[in-house]
Amino acid sequence: MKLFDLLKNVKYTARGNADPEITDVIYDSRKVVEGCAFVCLKGYTSDGHKYARSAVENGAAALVVSDDPDFEVPAEVALIKTDDTRLALALMSAEFFGNPAGELLTVAITGTKGKTTTTAMIAEIFEQAGIKTGTIGTLGVVYGGNIYKTDNTTPESYEIQKSMRDMIDAGCEAMVIEASSIGLKHSRLAGMTFDVGVFTNFSHDHIGGVEHKDLEEYLYCKSLLFRQCRHAAANCDDPVWREITKDFLGSVLTFGFSDDAELRGKNDRLLNENGVIGVHLETEGIRELSLDVGVPGKFNAYNALAAIAAISFFDVPDSAIIDGLRIARVKGRVEPVKVPGNYSLLIDYAHNAVSMENVLTTLRQYKPNRLICMFGAGGNRPKVRRYEMGEASGRLSDLSVITEDNSRFEDVMDIIEDIKTGLAKTDGEYVVVPNRKDAIRYCMHNAQDGDIIVLAGKGHEDYQEIRGVKHHMDERELIAEIIAEDQQ
Repeated sequence: MKLFDLLKNVKYTARGNADPEITDVIYDSRKVVEGCAFVCLKGYTSDGHKYARSAVENGAAALVVSDDPDFEVPAEVALIKTDDTRLALALMSAEFFGNPAGELLTVAITGTKGKTTTTAMIAEIFEQAGIKTGTIGTLGVVYGGNIYKTDNTTPESYEIQKSMRDMIDAGCEAMVIEASSIGLKHSRLAGMTFDVGVFTNFSHDHIGGVEHKDLEEYLYCKSLLFRQCRHAAANCDDPVWREITKDFLGSVLTFGFSDDAELRGKNDRLLNENGVIGVHLETEGIRELSLDVGVPGKFNAYNALAAIAAISFFDVPDSAIIDGLRIARVKGRVEPVKVPGNYSLLIDYAHNAVSMENVLTTLRQYKPNRLICMFGAGGNRPKVRRYEMGEASGRLSDLSVITEDNSRFEDVMDIIEDIKTGLAKTDGEYVVVPNRKDAIRYCMHNAQDGDIIVLAGKGHEDYQEIRGVKHHMDERELIAEIIAEDQQ
């Protein structure tokens, strides 16, 4: 593709080779190929401008910069100068991959909490309606039963555009993406218009360090999504919803439990039946439904309302919504695993005291016979985290089963001793089973009717990191192995 075609939506000045043929758009100097356009991005710890010379030496046909290079750029190389190279990367990537967003039904979700679950719910509803769907978010890029891991919740713009093109090539007709505040701040979602933008909720998070300087900036960055959406849906029970959606030009579809919501939830109650825990919910207003949500917690009633509101802009039947919300799951987020006994077994990513407290408090609401938490702690991490996790589990669980996690370069038993320090501050009972598979087996073999068991810490991870080596380990596979071994 010709350089000027890639730059059609970018404001820039140019010198050097007028309009070379471009083979790829690259922002990582280690991936430079002959004939590419190298875009110099300024990051938190590095500046792509430092690698411009090596990019040229390795065959880049064009440089896209915001600062003047500190070397003489050869005349045969196009030098493109623009104020914002991140925005330029997004706009160029969209053109390079043929503006794939225009070929898909697209939904983008922003908010402090609920993005990952709401994304999974919307995708499952689309699938139940016969619309093959891909997702981009915390778990990575997901489509066709495969997960392609990414570094960020909202990846760099090039990866987003490439992933959408790959989804289309694989037969997808829809894409749902988590729009993080950092992703919006850094223009990773620029260059496309979403069919629907969704706001879930807003709370204090991601402030300080390399993220947002204050709460006002955090809120502002989330609001950026609604400048590039055809339709919008917002949780009107959250007091900042008007501020978040202020830049949206049309009317916003509201959802929530308050009387003025256009999609209103009502008669919600917790479900705990046949080893499956979730929420029952009814809706009125733009959709009148009675449905069961297959993930636990009142907050997932809100996530379900967000999914229903988003899907209401498309031609999707009620049956797909009901079926989709019943079976939608997020890998590693209070994910149920089917077991032979009359108890519930869940896998969750909770790996610090705050997330552990959240999940255990939520599960405690279901009034289990016993709440059992199996967990470890990561090696080469602050010890205080282990103390806090031990204290949280000891306070909120009926039984803690302490085991290994990613021990890295520490001894597992040393980590367990630190966890026990936190447990000692409580009256909680605990047992120590150092090997994780043995610990899972202990939980399953000692489960009583009505117990809820949560395996915390690994979640969607499929490895165990020990002494610098990542060994394959998927808790779902371990559970299946234990069940098979018990049947022999």
